[in-house]
This record gives sequence, structure tokens and C-alpha cells, in this order.
Amino acid sequence: MDEEDLDIMGNVNWSHELLERFCRDVFIGFGFSTQEAQTISDVLLQSDLFGIESHGMQRMVRYHKGIERGLIKVESKPEVVFETPVSAVLDGNHGMGQLIGKTAMEMAIQKAQASGIGIVTVRNSNHYGIAGYYAKLASDVGLIGVSCTNSEAIMVPTFGRMAMLGSNPIAVAMPAEPYDFLFDASTTVVTRGKLEIYNKAKKPLPAGWALDKDGHPSVNAPDVLGNIVAKKGGGIMPLGGSEEQLGSHKGYGFGMLCEIFSSILSQGMTSDQCMQGTKGGICHGFGAINPNIFGSSEGIKHHFSAYLSRLRKAPKVEGQKRIYTHGEKEVEAVKNRRQNGIPVDRNTMTELLDLCQYLKLDFSAYFGDYLPPQSEKIFRGNY
Repeated sequence: MDEEDLDIMGNVNWSHELLERFCRDVFIGFGFSTQEAQTISDVLLQSDLFGIESHGMQRMVRYHKGIERGLIKVESKPEVVFETPVSAVLDGNHGMGQLIGKTAMEMAIQKAQASGIGIVTVRNSNHYGIAGYYAKLASDVGLIGVSCTNSEAIMVPTFGRMAMLGSNPIAVAMPAEPYDFLFDASTTVVTRGKLEIYNKAKKPLPAGWALDKDGHPSVNAPDVLGNIVAKKGGGIMPLGGSEEQLGSHKGYGFGMLCEIFSSILSQGMTSDQCMQGTKGGICHGFGAINPNIFGSSEGIKHHFSAYLSRLRKAPKVEGQKRIYTHGEKEVEAVKNRRQNGIPVDRNTMTELLDLCQYLKLDFSAYFGDYLPPQSEKIFRGNY
């Protein structure tokens, strides 16, 4: 998340421990077990710690709506529908995406540890948070991790005017020194969550992000989001924008690769079919590779770390002091936010107050005397 995004509406900082307790209590309130609620909270707060506000606390209202609509079935558990020593297909049975995703990635890791490689695809799931969380589970135990997902169609293919693919992010993590390599990015210019942040702030979108229902560039966040929901046309551009000259077809193609490893191999719903009616149907793909199948894992790690070091030390363009390698900013963000708190958008705080009212939780027990914008009437007299 860029600094300008953080300052769109203004934020209030809270400690990781406080937000973790709040998240856990909310999902317990929705009917998840303590362990399940902790897993969901871990994924959401990993996003906020990394500085990816679009997939952290501000997503909680989405899960609330998903549970109310029946898209997310709290009691559902994933089941294996096909399996080999190196692969598996899971049916998520429309459960919580974070729980399904962790189960699938852990299965891929176990297969990689036993056989050198593990690939697991998932159908009939829901939004699972940031792809990087799952790839990192593999790198944390010395493996190469890959994670991707499809989602509700928001990407307009090159030369099109109707969203047909999701943001379809892909993440790859690999052990390295002094910190692991971690690449995590959507295959759209931005995610839907960033549009939601601008919409909450009543700010125009930056040029080059979105298209209206006729396929023309748009900076109108509520119009673009409304058209996505109503399937009227338009949406977010692929990486590279809407023209081949700057590589639109490449972003579109990367999105298709994620579709193949999630919805196609699992024979689940493609992006243009999922999140309709009372079915989520989102699909994921996970991979784990043991570097030992290519020789010495320590030798590979040393070789990779040396290259990353040369990248960081490479000549800089005038005015720039630093070249980052993927995962470096996240490490620094985690350190900063554990020390100084996690920023939460003030409008998101109003949504958290609404959640407390819905679940009969005492908002002040977590956030003290803080009152979100436009909440005074709602808050006073209820506790």
C-alpha cells in the first residue's frame, strides 16, 4: 500500500495485540472455533502488518456479508476429492477461504516434504485473503511456496468491456538471507480493495486503473464498483492497462495462468461464474517445492541470497537511494507496525463498531473511548 493510500481518509493506529484479540472474538462470535478464529485473524493481520490494508481489517465487513448471505458456511469443512502422492483436489464446501487455504497449503507442504513437490487445487471456496500468506507458510519451513486464486470477475480482458477474470493474484516465496524472497501481486493494475478504499474516502480513482461499462477509462469509484456488482460491464484493467503497447495482454495472460491453476485444474467455477447468488465458488491453487530435488537446499539458498545482494547493490538511478528485492518492504513494514501500531481507516472503524453491535460485543472493551466518524448516535446509549 502506498503512503498516499494510507492518507486518503486518515487512519487511527492500534496495536497488533489489540486487533488480534478483536478479530478473534468477532469470528468466534460468528460461530468459528477459537483455533479457526485465530487462523482467520492471522491471515487478516498478516496483510495489515505487511501494509496491504486492502486485505486486512477493512475486509471484515465483506466476511460478515458473506456469512449473512450464505456464501460462507461457518460449519463447512474441506474434503479431498482426488489425490496422488504429489497432488490433490479439495472441495471447500463453501467454507471460510482462510481455513480452506491453510489446510490446502499444509497438504502441499507435507507432500513436498515427502515427495519433493506438492500441488493442491481447491474449488468451492471463498475469498482467502492475501496470496502471500500461504506461499510464506512454505518458505518458513525451507520450501519454495506458490499460491494463486481466482475471484469474482473484475478484470476486463485486453480489448474487452466486460470483466471476465478476477484480480487473480499470484505469490511466490523462497528462502533467502537476510530475509526470504516474497513476491505477491494481483494481475490487475490494482485490487478491488483499493477501489473500496477510494470509494470510502469519496476520492476519484487515479487515471489508468479502471474502465466504465462501455470500456472507457473511468475515475468514478462508486460507478465502477456498482457496475462490477451488477455485471453491467467495465471493471479494473489488467497489469499493463488496456492497450497492448504497454503490455495489457501480459497482465491478462498472467491472470489466465492463475485461472488455470485454480479453477481449471480443480474443475471449479471460473471467475465469470463465481460469487453469484448464494454460491461463492472461488478457487485456489497451491504449490510447494523442496529445493533438495535440485541438489543442496543450503547451496541453492546461498546462491540465491548472493544474487539478491547484488541486486540491492546495483547502480541506482539519480535521486534514488535504494533498490528493493521482493519481501524487503514487508519485513520493514512488520517491524514498524509492531512497534508503532497498525493503521486502520476511520470509516473501517465505523464498520467494526457495526460488527460489535451485531455480535453484541462491547466496542469500548477493545477501543476505549474512541468514536468512529458518524457513530456518536449509534454508539451512545448502547452500552
